[in-house]
Amino acid sequence: MFEKIEMMRMARAMTAHAAERQVVVARNIANSDTPGFKARDIQDFASRYRDTLPEPRQTRARHIATPGWSPAAARQVATETGVSPNGNSVSLEEEMVKLAETRREHEMSIGIYRSALNMMRTSIGRRN
Repeated sequence: MFEKIEMMRMARAMTAHAAERQVVVARNIANSDTPGFKARDIQDFASRYRDTLPEPRQTRARHIATPGWSPAAARQVATETGVSPNGNSVSLEEEMVKLAETRREHEMSIGIYRSALNMMRTSIGRRN
């Protein structure tokens, strides 16, 4: 039922994105002393969510057809930071900043979800 409400779908996607980024950042921190390990991150939420929206359909012959690419899971990208002498590119300070950003994103998604539920409750005549 909630999948058809865009705000709920977006909040759910934002929560999933925060969880996925948390895993990537935790893996970076766990490998901060591993020689040759390259720090990773995932695509930001806005561009990933935009990529997963349904593509417009070509309903008439004169309409422009959509491109032939398909949205995929969040792409992991190597971060551009300095490399230590052992070849490791993890910066613990940057990873801590990413953790804070991820927590903020998760809290925002939960806030959006709560607000949407409150609006639905209000619309059917129930109070919080």
